[in-house]
Amino acid sequence: MRTLVHPSIDDVRLEAILHALSDPVRAEIFATIATGACIQNCSAFAAVGDRVIPKSSLSQHFKVLREAGLIRSERHGVEVRNSSRCGEVDGRFPGLIAAILDAHGKEQASVAKVAE
Repeated sequence: MRTLVHPSIDDVRLEAILHALSDPVRAEIFATIATGACIQNCSAFAAVGDRVIPKSSLSQHFKVLREAGLIRSERHGVEVRNSSRCGEVDGRFPGLIAAILDAHGKEQASVAKVAE
């Protein structure tokens, strides 16, 4: 099995974070992990919203989030468990994650209103 690469917090770049979160599926995955009370398995995201995400696409989304420094992934048997690195990222870029999650929440609320 390939080793999962996690950048040192000193190597995390703002551009990589913004790129990773520019995709709506990745933004939703990250928001769920960041605001969740427990570690999430990759398989928990087989469907995001009303969209079914192919396993290969899902793997790529997690790779981008991991390499941007936003999540930590650990293998446990055949599962990969994901947790946020919000505390570390907030130490490097104070207030960034809170602002992103707040904006994401407002966006989701706006989309939900339009759907009603």
